Amino acid sequence: MIRKNYCIPIIISVLAGTCIGLAVLLIQEKQNTSNSSYSIPVKVATPSVVNIYTQVAQKITLNNQKESKHSINLGSGVIATRDGFILTNHHVTQNAQSIVIALNDGRRTEAKLIGSDPSTDLAVLKINLSNLPNIKMGNSSKVSIGDRILAIGNPFGIGQTVTAGIISAKGRNSIGLNTYENFLQTDAAINPGNSGGALVNLKGELIGISSAIYSSTGGSQGIGFATPVNDALEVMTAIINNGEVVRGYLGMDAQKITQSLANNLSLPSNHGLLVNDITKESPAEKAGIEVGDIILEINNNPSQDPFKVRRLIASLKPGTNISLVGIRGQQSYQTDIMLEKQPTMQRINY
Repeated sequence: MIRKNYCIPIIISVLAGTCIGLAVLLIQEKQNTSNSSYSIPVKVATPSVVNIYTQVAQKITLNNQKESKHSINLGSGVIATRDGFILTNHHVTQNAQSIVIALNDGRRTEAKLIGSDPSTDLAVLKINLSNLPNIKMGNSSKVSIGDRILAIGNPFGIGQTVTAGIISAKGRNSIGLNTYENFLQTDAAINPGNSGGALVNLKGELIGISSAIYSSTGGSQGIGFATPVNDALEVMTAIINNGEVVRGYLGMDAQKITQSLANNLSLPSNHGLLVNDITKESPAEKAGIEVGDIILEINNNPSQDPFKVRRLIASLKPGTNISLVGIRGQQSYQTDIMLEKQPTMQRINY
């Protein structure tokens, strides 16, 4: 007589249920840990963030005699490539006589300034060490308002520090800090010494270079700005390849025309850009553009946002011809203008 063993299927079912239950608990625990801790992205990103110490000579007058006084300035940077290129801010390295990099693993070395771009407040340094932990690059175009982020840097020189926050805004372009602004805004604490440090997402990927704070006290008040990583990488590539960022240059300044402005000045158009400054001997002056002209189109594209026009002109190579449609008085006109190379530290926006 054959007896069936019903215990084996029951045991298998119990074991399977137990395994599934344990797996669910492990997944839930991992999710709870990731929701309550930033330890994973911190471990990924912090080895690539460095402290920067620069020595700057300042001229002072003492007893009617001019003397040089040396001071040490603080900043942060991000190892962008395995062969030692570091991204930081222009103002961190400005006028530096020597630059020392302190890595997260305890190593220290001098750095060479490869190039700097005051118009975006970015600079590129180079160090020569082995086994460098370059940061993982994110995509700032995929960043959304409300995303959680981390800021990593060296505030007040106390050592590498991590603060958390969210992306508060994107595309801030009228702060008045740089010529070409396109800032990410965050409420993560950013303080003096954080400049040039990393803004990373929760994967530990670089999404921005911390640049400035908006503050009435000098300390963090929950409004910090970072240059998007996509913009920073374009600048870095140009500096590495050419030693500088070469931009197109028109040589005019203009403001957006609103209905109120059009009414107050009795303008013939309630849209476009009103020219309010022309640089002498610039391409705009050579083409006959005048203060008071209204610019309606550039390269067949409506010109209504001065910041977009500024970036458009900058993105074109010197020697490029652009088509410009404008109004002077009641008469419309069209002209072609050849862009030139933007002068260093040029004040005019375009």
